[in-house]
Amino acid sequence: MTGLLWLGAGVAAVASVAAGLTALGKHRWSREMTALQASLEAGRLDGKPGASPLPTRYDARELEGLPAPVQRYFRTVLKDGQPIITAATIDVAGTFNLSPTGEQWKPFTSRQRVVARRPGFLWDAKIAMLPGVDVRVVDSYIVGNGLLHAAMQGLFTMADIQGEGEIARGEFMRWCAEVAWYPTALLPSQGVRWDAVDDQSANATFTDGPLTLTLLFRFDEDGLIGSFRAEARGSMVGDRMVMAPWEGAWSNYQLRDGMRVPFTGEVAWMRPEGRKPYFIGTVTALDFEFAR
Repeated sequence: MTGLLWLGAGVAAVASVAAGLTALGKHRWSREMTALQASLEAGRLDGKPGASPLPTRYDARELEGLPAPVQRYFRTVLKDGQPIITAATIDVAGTFNLSPTGEQWKPFTSRQRVVARRPGFLWDAKIAMLPGVDVRVVDSYIVGNGLLHAAMQGLFTMADIQGEGEIARGEFMRWCAEVAWYPTALLPSQGVRWDAVDDQSANATFTDGPLTLTLLFRFDEDGLIGSFRAEARGSMVGDRMVMAPWEGAWSNYQLRDGMRVPFTGEVAWMRPEGRKPYFIGTVTALDFEFAR
């Protein structure tokens, strides 16, 4: 009986320590997200004194001279006079493959804050590893700096890469690839240059500070963005940054605030051994802020 009492006391102590660590992890992670969100919002240029003015509404006349599939896209997803998106909050649920070489799919939920000008985002995700055990992941591009930080229970660091250079380029590329969620940011009046490729695709070139990059967008038979592709994006494989083609697909378009936007996406790396999907997610909530 005494042994059982000691065992019970030990289990209770372990549970208490685990609960304490979980609470501490949540607190630390929340504090980090609050600081990053403040930096993201502080870096916004819309409405700031001295910022060069941009149109606040979509004018269909700016489509003149654009590649035919790009014109079809804007006419399909926007209406003339559509207010320009300045920010968005996007909740997504889905599955994430944690293995760069195998199959280790785990469920996740996330909240993403996106700002259009200056381009930036903050992705705060929770990936369920085991019952009661989560990996917290933040992916961000804020005022020209990239960040990837992952921590078990929000405490024990598994990955931490940040700064300029390739990590910033990769995170800015993510902002550009996900622009179908905030489609007014693709307009020429917002700084994007479009170049024809063929009847169903076109290249879009984006610039932010010293970074300039180009993505290929393919349009489906309905005139919507069906996929995107970059020929080289850096990813971590072990402790090495490896460059590889990167692509994604959009589907499940729905009408939201007068615009057609995709609610389901898949993203994959193109490895030497073949296409390697690692993200499949569906939007569960989507809120926009518009220029005034």
